[in-house]
Amino acid sequence: MSGLQIVWFKRDLRIQDHAPLAEAARRGPVLPLYIAEPELWAQPDASGRQWDFCAESLATLRRDLARLGQPLVVRTGGAVAVLEALRREQGAVALWSHEETGNGWTYARDRRVGAWAKAHGLPWTELPQFGVIRRLRNRDGWAARWEARMRQPQATEPGALEPLPGLDIGAIPTAADLGLAPDPCPGRQPGGRDKGVGVLNGFLLTRGRAYHRELSSPVTAFDACSRLSPHLAFGTLSMREVVQAARARMDGLEAGPPGEAAQWRRAIGAFVERLHWHCHFIQKLESQPDLEVTDAHPAYAGLRTTDPAKLAAWAEGRTGLPFVDACMRALIATGWINFRMRAMLMAVASYHLWIDWRDSGRVLARLFTDYEPGIHWNQCQMQSGTTGINTIRIYNPVKQGLDHDQQGVFIRRWVPELAGVPPNRLHEPWTMDMGEQRAAGCVLGRDYPAPIVDHVAAAREARDRVWAVRRSRAFHDAADAIQERHGSRKSGLKPSNPAKARRRPAGQLSLDF
Repeated sequence: MSGLQIVWFKRDLRIQDHAPLAEAARRGPVLPLYIAEPELWAQPDASGRQWDFCAESLATLRRDLARLGQPLVVRTGGAVAVLEALRREQGAVALWSHEETGNGWTYARDRRVGAWAKAHGLPWTELPQFGVIRRLRNRDGWAARWEARMRQPQATEPGALEPLPGLDIGAIPTAADLGLAPDPCPGRQPGGRDKGVGVLNGFLLTRGRAYHRELSSPVTAFDACSRLSPHLAFGTLSMREVVQAARARMDGLEAGPPGEAAQWRRAIGAFVERLHWHCHFIQKLESQPDLEVTDAHPAYAGLRTTDPAKLAAWAEGRTGLPFVDACMRALIATGWINFRMRAMLMAVASYHLWIDWRDSGRVLARLFTDYEPGIHWNQCQMQSGTTGINTIRIYNPVKQGLDHDQQGVFIRRWVPELAGVPPNRLHEPWTMDMGEQRAAGCVLGRDYPAPIVDHVAAAREARDRVWAVRRSRAFHDAADAIQERHGSRKSGLKPSNPAKARRRPAGQLSLDF
């Protein structure tokens, strides 16, 4: 395969621990390529905030590749057309990339690229990106294989790349160039390898000490969580280097004060466990790509019908449920919210507002700078009760607020209309009479919405409707098949017993990074 090697960067925007780049550089001159695909960014799960993070990461990647000798080449258009043009112009003999578990559009695109490469006799080598295993038959032994991959040495950065004279490297397009609507996100994390390394070091050395205790509340999670999720989603850091850095930090704790070391061990241990779950969920979508659009358990097909008015109120943070609205507004402004609150937002949409998970899921996908399809769509289904193998968890939005924002610090920051409401009414402002509302400067229906549903009654009705689906023998037979295909072998789940339909453990899975 000596000759020009195209290395196609997708969601792996780094030169460190990049096996396709390292392998291609051993075989010939490298053309490092990123394809900005307008059709991809026109999909309903894409947004301007995601592209802005990506574009910043591309600029850093271009700089790092230039340091090696050949800057990143950027082309805008369809992948097959771009690759064919480069094959004709540059005489490429091989294509390299990481495997990608993306949305349904990228899956179809990769099939088209595979057909093109085969038609031209151009070998396309796809190498694993992290712990997801392609063409996996079942989950037996999956955890051990994940562990083996995380322990492998990181791919070596090429010493130098041969410059390709006369090749236009192309401009990195703007969000507007790709047809994306304006998407202001003032609190968005900046992209790029340098930022990712700084976030990782800050978490492992200072911020992460109380991670295991502070990840659940949005009051503390913005600082206590690693905030690495967008860097993992766009690949400015590799999963392996993050796992190895966390374990190296753990090993270095032996020399520290015993009490502090014990706290750090619990925090880092919890963090590494969630990195494992990251790949566990993406593996589900790799093994069954239609989970993005199809109910995991067929018995739930057509269960919900979305009310557009309720969807809009939820998406804009104006449901009249203060803690829900605060979480949604924080997400709109920052592109991130911690996992417990993601689960609550999804559950409120699915149960209290009876919104189809595909509709609410697309809203959240666009808002998350760290959108990762494999995690996202499986969690949307899990928090909506359509997997058939997870406990039905209907979050009480008032209790969640009292548990995680008792003093109302988070609510008052993100829902300033409620600033004058006394603490004993803040989580349930509808309990104020009209005199209290006027005194607080917050008249419901004028200054802040009245609740769009009675959350207690809505939860009761939703629970009855969802559990009614679960009572048949046919339901449990299908659930056993789903568990065999996708379930964790550490979960302890056994074949179902129709006499104990509620026996499955809660198994709250936190994917906070």
